[in-house]
Amino acid sequence: MAAERDPEGRAAARPLLTDLYQATMALGYWRAGRARDAAEFELFFRRCPFGGAFALAAGLRDCVRFLRAFRLLDADVQFLASVLPPDTDPAFFEHLRALDCSEVTVRALPEGSLAFPGVPLLQVSGPLLVVQLLETPLLCLVSYASLVATNAARLRLIAGPEKRLLEMGLRRAQGPDGGLTASTYSYLGGFDSSSNVLAGQLRGVPVAGTLAHSFVTSFSGSELPPDPILAPAAGEGPGVDLAAEAQVWLERVCAHLGLGLQEPHPGERAAFVAYALAFPRAFQGLLDSYSVRRSGLPNFLAVSLALGELGYRAVGVRLDSGDLLQQAQEIRQVFRTVAAQFQVPWLESVPIAVSNNIDEEALAQLAQEGSEVNVIGIGTSVVTCPQQPSLGCVYKLVAVAGQPRMKLTEDPEKQTLPGSKAAFRLLGSDGSLLMDVLQLAEEPVPRAGQELRVWPRGAQEPCTVRPARVEPLLRLCLQQGQLCEPLPSLAESRALAQLSLSQLSPAHRRLRNPAQYQVGECLPWCPALGAPTPPHPRSPPLLPAGGAVGEAAGPGGQSACGGVPLSLQAGLPGNKTSHLLTPQLVLLSCCCSPGPRASRAAGVGNLSRRVCIPGKAQVLLGWETALH
Repeated sequence: MAAERDPEGRAAARPLLTDLYQATMALGYWRAGRARDAAEFELFFRRCPFGGAFALAAGLRDCVRFLRAFRLLDADVQFLASVLPPDTDPAFFEHLRALDCSEVTVRALPEGSLAFPGVPLLQVSGPLLVVQLLETPLLCLVSYASLVATNAARLRLIAGPEKRLLEMGLRRAQGPDGGLTASTYSYLGGFDSSSNVLAGQLRGVPVAGTLAHSFVTSFSGSELPPDPILAPAAGEGPGVDLAAEAQVWLERVCAHLGLGLQEPHPGERAAFVAYALAFPRAFQGLLDSYSVRRSGLPNFLAVSLALGELGYRAVGVRLDSGDLLQQAQEIRQVFRTVAAQFQVPWLESVPIAVSNNIDEEALAQLAQEGSEVNVIGIGTSVVTCPQQPSLGCVYKLVAVAGQPRMKLTEDPEKQTLPGSKAAFRLLGSDGSLLMDVLQLAEEPVPRAGQELRVWPRGAQEPCTVRPARVEPLLRLCLQQGQLCEPLPSLAESRALAQLSLSQLSPAHRRLRNPAQYQVGECLPWCPALGAPTPPHPRSPPLLPAGGAVGEAAGPGGQSACGGVPLSLQAGLPGNKTSHLLTPQLVLLSCCCSPGPRASRAAGVGNLSRRVCIPGKAQVLLGWETALH
């Protein structure tokens, strides 16, 4: 596949933005003659971030751009040759030079979708060597983007729909790439704008900003603008010396507020005049460089009222220190009294913006009912995700050459669900989200109104559910390297995120001690339930050589069906010691559902399971062992 003419393709991630072991495994696959074996990986996370019950899927646009531009340059291959063994066959490096993603297919959750533990954000299939090399870059592109989008969504939920949120964390971000990613995906998650100009240029994020204390304190008051004359907003009539007019208004404002004329800082006033001359239609004041009440506020009012006489309207003030909530109340009250005194009603509604290390707790205070704060700037707390710096996404092999593969490990939480899967979201008649379900890709698609048996994660028993609607979750994005449909814009993904969050129940949406959204595995109904089942041939082993496969049967040699408690005992290949095995994952074949069937049971350590699928079962032993 020819590299795309997209400057963001290689900017998203380069092929060597990866871990060395991806290259060493690639050499191993190639040496074993397995480079072109068909393989499938899934990218997912195991727990929702920040102690919440949801995440937002993000980063897909960057992934697609990266994949379409994927190609190792000569310099890349030369560097790999310098870090791999010196006797590596040169033909391997020629193979690397020819690699692209023209045989890679990707299914994914649309960007901005709700995502839950265990449900794939990406399914990546293609030649084994290639899709292995993609692991680290894809994790890098998806994990942080999804984390930041979720963090931003939490902050938006706290702020409510009316407050405007400005992301201003570029200077606090983990490097330039982290800053651009944070600005992009905080917007997707619900922020209104960003201070990051590059995010505006490259990603279309609305940009906004005010001014810094350095601008204000750089003026002493003795500076004379080269051209202090400002024309009326309507463009008709004589211009006015804005500095002189502001001085006139300052006397009137100070008299109204009971301040001495010498109290407001002249340098601050000169800074405000200079800014107003540059931005008469977007004038805003930073009030706390010296004293909000005795300097910043009267100087702002003087310049704003001078502008008002010419038909301009100030667009806001900002506070960056002190008790932000209390000061905003006091400023709003002053605005109201001054508006009444001088008959300028527009002044009452001038927006008040605040910033200063605002986190979730501070945001909740600023967003409370009766708050006069309109705009909230957040930096560190959105871009660094201090409550949880990583989403913990993983990229796991689930099938090779059409045969399921799984990881067992000593940690049950890290065991994987084998096989190519489909994912669906079940909804109630009112549009509420009931649960997400996984099933093997070849199984019939669940239908609206159909009674389904589902085994939720962590449950001891399956349950039944009858959805009013069934939505497939994974969309085909790339097929054999070709884009299947135009990528949505960032604004469209942002709108999807807000719609998705609105569909989540308040119990799942709350940020403290939320109810956990259910994800389960859809179990096939068997017409022979409760009746003798015909013999079912053994499915082929799902482990490579050396794996342990055993028949599962209930008491008295009965088939594992109809909820009969199931105990397993087997010996390990190559080891004559008898083990008592407690399965954590049971792969089953049902008489009316050919092929392997995956069902996870909770409660590792129990010696029996209720495997509520009829028919003879084949077990791929994912277990906790106890010598006896």
